[in-house]
Amino acid sequence: MSYSMPLDIPLLRGPVPLSHLIIRRFVTAGDHVVDATCGNGHDTRLLAELVGPSGRVWAFDIQQKAVEATAARLAEYGGRDSVTLVSCGHETMSEHCSGPVKAVVFNLGYLPGGDRTVVTRPDSTLAGLNQALEILAPGGIVVITLYPGHEGGEQERITLETRLALLPTTCFHVWRMGQMNVPATAPYLILIQRAG
Repeated sequence: MSYSMPLDIPLLRGPVPLSHLIIRRFVTAGDHVVDATCGNGHDTRLLAELVGPSGRVWAFDIQQKAVEATAARLAEYGGRDSVTLVSCGHETMSEHCSGPVKAVVFNLGYLPGGDRTVVTRPDSTLAGLNQALEILAPGGIVVITLYPGHEGGEQERITLETRLALLPTTCFHVWRMGQMNVPATAPYLILIQRAG
């Protein structure tokens, strides 16, 4: 007997599809959310679709190429009105968006198809994470896709995991999720939920 996979079940190859599955469970129409690293706009578009015209998405990136790619992806979808594109790093999050927010998404590393020498850095990512935790609504989530395999990625992993291990369990639930049948340097997902 053969089985075919229903169209509404995503293939969970890598942490990004898993992050989208989780985001879809938590983010709903009217929510305020942040894409801390908009890159090519995939996460921003998903967030814009989920929050709809009554919600708000702030999308950050330090690379103008990424902001332009995100704007183009949003134009295809038609959901640009609910999105504020910010040409700054995620370490400036608190200067540009107000909380509480239901979700903050980080997809760390480098811009796919871009300059691989321009990467997220531990100090700015830690600053962005700390700001995200400050504006996160009760029950809200921070989703981080972390890539330890690129140059500087291992230090970013250590910095984030060290910080997250110190979060009080009465305030935050922190999860680390990754595929087991891939190299140790493969990307993985961190999920943080603010306790209610």
